Amino acid sequence: MRQLDRLQCGIGGFDEILEGGLVAGASYIVQGRPGSGKTILANQIAFHHAAGGGRVLVATLLSESHERLLQFLSTLAFFDPARVGAEISYVSAFETLEDEGLDGVVTLIRREISRHGATVLIVDGLLNARSRAETQLDTKKFIAALQGHAAFAGCTVLFLTSARLEDSSPEHTMVDGVIELAEEIVGVRSVRRMQMKKTRGTGALGGLHEFEITGHGIRVHPRLESRSIGSRAPDDPEDRRVSTGIGDLDRMVGGGLPVGSSTLVIGASGTGKTSMALAFAAEATRAEPAVVLGLFETPPRLEAKGAALGLDIAGLRAAGVLHPVWVPPTDQILDAIAYRVLDTVRETGARRLVIDSIGALARRGSTEGRDVPFFMSLFNALRSLGVTVFATWETADIVGTPSRAPAPNIASITDNLLLMRFVERGTELKRVLSIVKIRHSAYDASVHEFVTTPTGLHFRPTGPVAAFSPGAAPTA
Repeated sequence: MRQLDRLQCGIGGFDEILEGGLVAGASYIVQGRPGSGKTILANQIAFHHAAGGGRVLVATLLSESHERLLQFLSTLAFFDPARVGAEISYVSAFETLEDEGLDGVVTLIRREISRHGATVLIVDGLLNARSRAETQLDTKKFIAALQGHAAFAGCTVLFLTSARLEDSSPEHTMVDGVIELAEEIVGVRSVRRMQMKKTRGTGALGGLHEFEITGHGIRVHPRLESRSIGSRAPDDPEDRRVSTGIGDLDRMVGGGLPVGSSTLVIGASGTGKTSMALAFAAEATRAEPAVVLGLFETPPRLEAKGAALGLDIAGLRAAGVLHPVWVPPTDQILDAIAYRVLDTVRETGARRLVIDSIGALARRGSTEGRDVPFFMSLFNALRSLGVTVFATWETADIVGTPSRAPAPNIASITDNLLLMRFVERGTELKRVLSIVKIRHSAYDASVHEFVTTPTGLHFRPTGPVAAFSPGAAPTA
């Protein structure tokens, strides 16, 4: 099967969504409201293309001066003033549009493509051209004329417009691809999303993908579940077990947790979830390093907590076998966090991962109902890398059996489910553990009290307590 030539965009994640980049010689519409990032996207592509030896013509149909445009672009890391006027040429067609109409603009752009030997053409302000067209046929003739000459010159074309064109619009029917950028408010934060609405003759990762604009330009984070990550079948079982770091718990679950499995510990604040997670991470070795994803507590706080439990988290970190990944509350793109974790796992060769907590991670998402496919994709990717996951999730109930199970659908996709809770014993609160499930393995179903002693973390049998019903209604 023939593979189409591609034009690399040089924008993190964007070429991946396009499955290799823009199709060389094709034409695309980039649409979105003012401020959505169209101009930055196009110019970032332009400077990357120029750095690789290509030549770019940017024709603007806007009244804004090029000096003002370049002033704003100069604040971004990809901007290279040495390229302007050399490999990248900016031409204003606004006055030509006013005086000579669309035919005059076509003549001007044709001449400039030939004069500069452009291999990428960016036309910024398609809405202005559309407003000058007397009929839809005039708009189609304008686009067709530019496409025809650009294709003859081997030039890839980007039309930028602030109009949200319908799928049946004449512009959409003429071009090979449509890229839509959008920005919306979710809660109190702004979320930027990208969608490939049309890709003629080639595939693309469908659906919505979040992106951000930073001092380096645009960075796209492809939706995790739209990708196929990992080489080994995600359900390929391993018989080997790994220690939880707590001897009593290892005995209760048949010798440890299965390699590549995912374990979710749910419970109220203070029941010992993070302590158990740190004990699991503290089993890291040079042969099997660990990564700890923290969304509540910083690495220094985790080290202090570990020291109080007799766990040398700081020493393991200094030895390079335990790698903390701290995600501050300002980092809100769910997929960006997932890719950061996966990259860290690959770079360090980690075989253990702690997520503290999955509830905090799920709340970073901006799309309702996405939790299950996201976490299924993440766990499958980690399983394919031979990583055993130990995650926590906080419940709202302080004492007794939780009245609601947190996200029962997510609990159902994890291999192992442990419940931590407080129970009243006379004048004291006791922390107890119930094992709800260990997939494909026998386990001790009796309730055990969780205690910390100078010799470490322990579980000891206790009397009967109220049962837990995992099928209760979910909480947010």
